[in-house]
Amino acid sequence: MWKIFVAFIAFALLALFVIMKGGDKIDMQGEAAGHNPTEAHGSASTPPTPAAPAAPGAPAAPSEAAPAASK
Repeated sequence: MWKIFVAFIAFALLALFVIMKGGDKIDMQGEAAGHNPTEAHGSASTPPTPAAPAAPGAPAAPSEAAPAASK
């Protein structure tokens, strides 16, 4: 039991030593490095949605690719 207590004290002293040596240079933000929280993720990167298919029985719209019949 006393070995656990000594190990805890040694670990606490080591942690305090590292914190004191680091000073204000220690970054406590976790995984925030390289991430910009103000970066906007808009719909510009998403592909446009395809047009909805026509309802069954509705007249088909003329295709823009097909030329109009001339008289």
